[in-house]
Amino acid sequence: MHGISDSEKLPTISDYYSASQLRADRWSALRETAESLDRDGDEKHRVRALQLMQALAPIEMYFAFPGGSAFDYLRRLLEHGNFTDFSTAVRRVARALTSGAYRRRSIPLIADETEGDEFEDESTQTHEARALGRPYFEVMIVDNVNEQQEKFLQTSLQRMRRSEDPFIYETVVVPSVEDALIGVLFNQNVQAVIVRPGLGLKSKNETNVLGRYMSLYGEGADLEELTPSEYGPETCRRIGMLRPELDAYLITDRSAEDIAVLDLGLCRRVFYNQEDFLELHLNILRGVQRRYKTPFFTALKEYSKQPTGVFHAMPISRGKSISRSHWIQDMGAFYGSNIFMAETSATSGGLDSLLEPRGPIKEAQEAAARAFGSKQTFFATNGTSTCNKIVVQALVKPGDIVLVDRDCHKSHHYGMVLAGASVVYMDSYPLHEYSMYGAVPIREIKHKLLALRAEGKLDRVRMVLLTNCTFDGIVYNVQRVMQECLAIKKDLVFLWDEAWFAYARFAPNSRVRTAMRSANILREEFRTPEHAEAYNAQQAILEGADDDVWLNTRLIAPPNARVRVYATQSTHKTLTSLRQGSMIHVNDQRFKGAVEEAFHEAYMTHTSTSPNYQIIASLDVGRRQVELEGFEFVQRQVESAMAIRRAVSTHPLLKKYFKLVTAGDMIPEEYRESGMKSYFDPDQGWADVWDSWSRDEFVLDATRITLHVGATGWDGDTFKTKILMDKYGIQINKTSRNTVLFMTNIGTTRSSVAYLIEVLVEIAKELDDLMDDASRMEKLAFDKRVKNLVENVPPLPDFSRFHDAFRCEKGTEAGNIRRAFFLSYDEDNCDYVEPDKGMLDRLEAGEELVSATFVIPYPPGFPILVPGQVISPEILRFMQALDVSEIHGFRADLGLRIFTEDALKSVKNP
Repeated sequence: MHGISDSEKLPTISDYYSASQLRADRWSALRETAESLDRDGDEKHRVRALQLMQALAPIEMYFAFPGGSAFDYLRRLLEHGNFTDFSTAVRRVARALTSGAYRRRSIPLIADETEGDEFEDESTQTHEARALGRPYFEVMIVDNVNEQQEKFLQTSLQRMRRSEDPFIYETVVVPSVEDALIGVLFNQNVQAVIVRPGLGLKSKNETNVLGRYMSLYGEGADLEELTPSEYGPETCRRIGMLRPELDAYLITDRSAEDIAVLDLGLCRRVFYNQEDFLELHLNILRGVQRRYKTPFFTALKEYSKQPTGVFHAMPISRGKSISRSHWIQDMGAFYGSNIFMAETSATSGGLDSLLEPRGPIKEAQEAAARAFGSKQTFFATNGTSTCNKIVVQALVKPGDIVLVDRDCHKSHHYGMVLAGASVVYMDSYPLHEYSMYGAVPIREIKHKLLALRAEGKLDRVRMVLLTNCTFDGIVYNVQRVMQECLAIKKDLVFLWDEAWFAYARFAPNSRVRTAMRSANILREEFRTPEHAEAYNAQQAILEGADDDVWLNTRLIAPPNARVRVYATQSTHKTLTSLRQGSMIHVNDQRFKGAVEEAFHEAYMTHTSTSPNYQIIASLDVGRRQVELEGFEFVQRQVESAMAIRRAVSTHPLLKKYFKLVTAGDMIPEEYRESGMKSYFDPDQGWADVWDSWSRDEFVLDATRITLHVGATGWDGDTFKTKILMDKYGIQINKTSRNTVLFMTNIGTTRSSVAYLIEVLVEIAKELDDLMDDASRMEKLAFDKRVKNLVENVPPLPDFSRFHDAFRCEKGTEAGNIRRAFFLSYDEDNCDYVEPDKGMLDRLEAGEELVSATFVIPYPPGFPILVPGQVISPEILRFMQALDVSEIHGFRADLGLRIFTEDALKSVKNP
């Protein structure tokens, strides 16, 4: 083998965001090099091919395809100078990896064997064709064996295959605990891990990726203190941390009594040192089948095949009203027949009721609870807006105090109206430069709780309601927030709006910041004697301390605190589901005794008696997908976002007109203990983000890219509508005055990323050309527009206060939105005022004008006024500076709707 000089060295995993990107690029480079070598036989190409093979070797040991023997065959071809066969074999492997063909059939590497469909890409097949095939996965065997023993293990399992098996799998053998953990992170095809007694401890691969991940879970990557008898159980436990969806099987010679007391993570079965390969094979298939099973989707498919006579509601059921029509055949042609065959309002025939599930819907919801780590999960077919109202109505009684993120989704504000809650709004930190808010600091939350404690009202505080993550991608340290809040009031209920964060469960770094995982961790932690000891020690310090000490101390919750956590997720926004498919996840230690009946009533209140079965089925299938390939898809999603970041950060023309808004820009330094500023720096490369995700108060969701477009002269809304959507067909949701937000998802492709980058480059080139030909006056006008967007940005207003008429009690800041909301129903109680200089003069002179409605400008999309709120001069100035065309709650022909003086005087406070 030729050595590798410094000048020839290839990029390492540190130069890539993920191992899958690195692997794909190396195979692509090897394919090009092999073709050049076959063409001209140049020595430099042979050296380059050797170099690439060396670089691929430590990665390929974790994959069943092409596998160790095939990789050795490629190496021998190259070393023996058989360049033509080498090029053919490499090309076939590279194409199979790109197209996914290895999942469907054997890929011949020998040159004289014909490879059919070698250009076929799996994604180009019809859904029907792909559905007929058997899904493919890989099984990782962890055992330190020689080549002959490895072959024995692999062939022994292969002999157990049967034609009736629902799935097909291949095996890969790795030697050590560390290799197993690296393997499940690198190899997205792994669905099961078999841990055998002969495994070693350390990997021979030099990579620090393992240490990064384990630090997220409070675990050291150093395993030196383990004894050999602990290697197997510890491997199972740590695999359960990194990829909890996987099945692990432990083969051991230890006694059942010893094994029974150990934490084996998600180990599904223990085998006692016996080579029963058939039993192992059947368990592997059964474990995957458990996740593959879709109870409701399967029931709906079976129902659609049954002959029925329809004598109930819905003429469209079975497609009869369409097939018999002379005028709407195009609808049937567009949607196809199955959607109508599966349409019904009946709950019989093998189906189930969403309102009283006892059959397949109940099973589907239980499977979703398993997948997302909750204790109970409920499906919703009318969006997360309704989920939010269900949770609030089930838990909040009139007069209960709720601490609410003022910038949360409007459904929460309306939920407060419906529940009759006493609302205390919490302010997020502002990002004036970008016309957006961040998130609510833990200090602000604690300050509100401590103030209510000082007022003697802590007993009335029911819930803390926060958005995780925010639309712009700010993610809370969920576990810390709940820990510290429970230290002040031990029975608080938490509602985390995770509408945009459903995907997070299926990536090791983002999982640690989800509501359900944090709830499960706290439940375990509160039971430990170490926690009780730490709590008692802190209480001794805090005894008699004032609020400033409490604010400046990282608080520990009492051991008898109750974990009461709810999360609402828009499955349709970030995972696979039809529109409005959402879920409510529950992890409440008092749910069974104190909440279940009220929750059921709230669920009945807001859920249709005729829910859309197609949405329910899509939630069931979407759950199957994330349990089997969520890890892979989310990794690709993040890779797409990182590719956009790198392109914008390094392209000289893009940097001229676009600025990537980084974590350092969106999260103030005091909330970034790790000091991490950006995921990618052109000079330093990829940042080590794992420390940030484990320690910082806030982190930035990697799947969202906020782009500052002020230097283009277009405001965010114009850039979104007139440029991206109308001209280039690129769709986005969120803008601010000078930014646009690009959100990747599990359906984002590399082609989509490439197209976006091409479009941004084209826009930049057109702006360059425009400026080259512009007159002096045109350049001055352009510079003025840019200055208005970059420098003259109106400051964001804080929440002012509720008018005294709508205070819940004298001396408290909590407000009764419900009272104000319904007072405005009588038009005699309301008036309109133009938001002009005259109104500003009145406010600055001390006159109190009170909003009678929600006022929500788009963008930024949060209420700047709620019913009963005093309009401040700062709020009015912000409204006057906005140049958006859509403001909900504001009538351009009349102005702002406010309460009359007589209406305010008529309100009688309790």
